Amino acid sequence: MKTLLRICALLYFICTVTSYEDTKACLTKKYTANSCSKVFCAPWQRCVDGRCICKLPYQCPKNITFSVCTEKKKVFANYCQLKSAECTNSIFRFSSEAPCPETFNLSFLKNEQGKKSGIIKVKVPALSSSSLLCSSGWTTKEANVACKQLGYNQGADSSAEQTFILPEAEKKTTDCLSVKCRGLETSLAECLLHKKTEIEDKRAGVVCYQDTRECLDNEFSCVNGKCIPSKKSCDGENDCGDLSDELCCTHCNGSFHCKSNTCIPNRYRCNSETDCIGGEDEAFCEEKNEDKTSKPIDGRSEKPQEKELEEEHIAVNRDMDEERRLAQSFIPTLTCGVRPQLHTRRKRIIGGELAVKNQFPWQVAIKDGNALNCGGIYIGGCWVLTAAHCVRANQPQKYRIMLELLNLVHHDQDIDSYPVKTVKVHEFYNPDTYENDIALLEVINIHKKPECMQYDNNLVAACVPWSPYQFMPGDRCVVSGWGRQEGLAKVFHLKYGHVFLMENCSSVYKERFLDKMECAGTYDGSIDACKGDSGGPLVCFDINNVAYVWGIVSWGENCGVAGYPGVYTKVAKYHEWISRIVGRSLISKYNT
Repeated sequence: MKTLLRICALLYFICTVTSYEDTKACLTKKYTANSCSKVFCAPWQRCVDGRCICKLPYQCPKNITFSVCTEKKKVFANYCQLKSAECTNSIFRFSSEAPCPETFNLSFLKNEQGKKSGIIKVKVPALSSSSLLCSSGWTTKEANVACKQLGYNQGADSSAEQTFILPEAEKKTTDCLSVKCRGLETSLAECLLHKKTEIEDKRAGVVCYQDTRECLDNEFSCVNGKCIPSKKSCDGENDCGDLSDELCCTHCNGSFHCKSNTCIPNRYRCNSETDCIGGEDEAFCEEKNEDKTSKPIDGRSEKPQEKELEEEHIAVNRDMDEERRLAQSFIPTLTCGVRPQLHTRRKRIIGGELAVKNQFPWQVAIKDGNALNCGGIYIGGCWVLTAAHCVRANQPQKYRIMLELLNLVHHDQDIDSYPVKTVKVHEFYNPDTYENDIALLEVINIHKKPECMQYDNNLVAACVPWSPYQFMPGDRCVVSGWGRQEGLAKVFHLKYGHVFLMENCSSVYKERFLDKMECAGTYDGSIDACKGDSGGPLVCFDINNVAYVWGIVSWGENCGVAGYPGVYTKVAKYHEWISRIVGRSLISKYNT
């Protein structure tokens, strides 16, 4: 028992140290709201090499809702096109919907040159006069937007109070505008504004950040150079203004923790918009909604109160956040990773299970002459992903891709197979270290159909992950192949087994375990990839049961021995390499 306790304590210590080191490593990467490894890009952006970059206006969805105006009164066909233009030039900042005889204006109540703090007022084109902003509901995220609009790019000072006592001359004014921002807008004109009556003598304002000092030990250093109190990081709220305080969090304070180690506000949970890159914020929402409606408050349901609040607030502008979501919905998403329903019972065997037909519809076999020594993964079009050590770039004529193959010996003679046209081995593949052990095979389109390999069969493409944070250590995934089993006995039927993603395996494999590798296995070694599984898929399923090819079987030691997990090529690290060869539209499920 004492030995067991020591092991548990040691594991706890290792996990704690690893989490701390992972957070430090994450922070050095300086993730922000434009890092698509951590967040989804806006519809006027696309994800390239881990960064959200600007689209050209014509690349926005063509569906037109209403025309919009910039502060310089230039008209764009829709909000997405304007934001795409603003993405490269700030003069195209949003002002209002068209037509635009007036522009949205933001200023301080007392007009003093060079002022960086105080009560602010807005002139909304829909209203005849300027309005003050309500103090209730005004938070750092709204103040950040206001400061950016006023020219202070680091946003508001998170340690300062952002509301102010009204001057005596203004205390009789009870009308104000309440503001609700997402926090990443560049103008309050993009935030939702409501008319409201507020009797207290405080109004919203800003204290904009201008410090250039280094952050103290009790402060968090934002990527944009701003310092915020450490307690305000990892709370789900965008205090930095660039979101960098919420993207490297092993836990979240009073907010929802995405498994990619990001924090989002609890109000984003079950709001019909996916904010976690793994989609877990929108999972099990029916249960949450049932809980909401079933719990009475003082003997009454919440709905009458909600209706009462809606009647009290009269919107004075369009909800541009709704326009953003609408534009996002028009962007086509790739269909991949969804396998057909399976009803066949599976027989359990030692070290794995026998696969049934269509269970792994992305699994292919690579025939090398008369031998079948490697597997592959179908990713769409005419393309198959495999390990570099399985193929030779100058010998494409040697290979054929076998589809829907379950048994290597007993199979239909007319089973689909495709000759290989091109072999693309990673240009920096090192056969001595297995670094960059990845290759692409392009088959000949023998049917001359747009579907290429998916013509007249049950083949399904596995999705290609774009972020190394989509799945994390501890996640259960599945590896499949025709590799050797216990005692290195040959296997003729496709088998699969569930394995767990593991933390950095440098402690096991020392300097041989490199940055773009992933290790996975079981702690007792009962499930493992082995000789003959090379090039095959390690597939992980997201919350919606969509399959992503997370790894390619690469190498390992001592098949099926505890303490020696299998090593895989981490596919997410090669999204750009794959997209350059096969075309981004073929594999980009999101952020296109």
